[in-house]
Amino acid sequence: MKHLIIGAGAAGISAAHRIVKEKPQDRVTIVSEDREVYSRCMIHKFIGGERDAASINFINDDLLANKNVEWISGVTLTRLDGAAKAVYAGDKLIATGDTILIATGSVSVTPPIGELKTAKNAFGLRHLSDARSIAEGAKKAERIAVIGAGLVGLDAVYGILEQAEKLGRKPQITVIEMAPTALAINLDAHAAEAYQRLFEARGVTFHLGSKVIDTKGDGAGNITSVELEGGTSVPCDLVIMAVGVRPAAAFLEGSGVELTERRAVKVNDYLETSLPGIYAAGDVAGLSGIWPNAQKQGEYAAYNMTGTRWAYDDRFAIKNTVNFFGLLSLSLGAINPQEGDEVLIKEDRNNYRKLILRGGVPAGVILQGEIGGSGFWLQLIKDKIPVSGLGKSPWKVSYADFYGLETNGEYKWVV
Repeated sequence: MKHLIIGAGAAGISAAHRIVKEKPQDRVTIVSEDREVYSRCMIHKFIGGERDAASINFINDDLLANKNVEWISGVTLTRLDGAAKAVYAGDKLIATGDTILIATGSVSVTPPIGELKTAKNAFGLRHLSDARSIAEGAKKAERIAVIGAGLVGLDAVYGILEQAEKLGRKPQITVIEMAPTALAINLDAHAAEAYQRLFEARGVTFHLGSKVIDTKGDGAGNITSVELEGGTSVPCDLVIMAVGVRPAAAFLEGSGVELTERRAVKVNDYLETSLPGIYAAGDVAGLSGIWPNAQKQGEYAAYNMTGTRWAYDDRFAIKNTVNFFGLLSLSLGAINPQEGDEVLIKEDRNNYRKLILRGGVPAGVILQGEIGGSGFWLQLIKDKIPVSGLGKSPWKVSYADFYGLETNGEYKWVV
């Protein structure tokens, strides 16, 4: 049997590993736009010079040297023939499979503003090729504009600061964000402000609640300033766009694979698409934006591709980890309360902890500083386990409150 995997990211490589293990005689073909395998979570470290391309490769075995595994790299697919289970680049047939896994991840969104889509000195940050371009441009740029103060945007800024320190440079970095705070989808305003202060202490300027409306250029394809609503002009030699991503599903148009309203691939509980034998996992399936979930989805899809029926039921993906300048934060579930929620906050010099209770059930938690015990909170939030009737502060609740003993001495879950 032959399996075709489209994408060499977390989901695709995880699936390949599982297929090789479950069905060592089956053939696996991996087709990817990328020419290298790398962790997207680490590309900001590439910009900063802390890691090279080899050290962010997350394959730690000889998968790609396996005689039954073929990797076709550097190919941008333009079409999937769902009926024939074949993929094309233009008119060229690239590969076929008895089963297919779509694991193409997501692509950066480029706002249709000014010359952002066409400028030679404007880049997204999604691929290692983007990181290479940014790292090279940042070596010379005196003024850098970063559009987006989410995790990707601040990752880029952090990498540039690391690089600049090594090179003895001090470029002027300006971060522009439409939301009123940085890291608006990752943390609440209080936790995000702690990071903003750390970046500002290193010379970074923030324009929050600001909208980019135009760009100005030099007539030779380079942006020289980013124009903001209200009249502010941000001069720049390099522009980094980090305003969001969308599923990398453009090549599926006309394939018969059904997409959701958000243009992600629609899958059932077995990660199978609307076409039998064709599966999807990771960002392109819209189930999760976090690395461990994408790996797990790839593995479950592989089980189903090789004949074992495994339902994927872990749809919880509201988990964010942030770590800049040694300050570590974790958020799970809701980060801002709704009307009627109870909010409990604990704070000292080194820690900030926020718990949102919805009807006595944890709906979200933010841990900044010390993040121990996060697995416990994840389970409470995912499984909607009430904590208000235990006769103690929710902050003092532990696993011990939910376990009892069987007559034979074994622990049992008692909720």
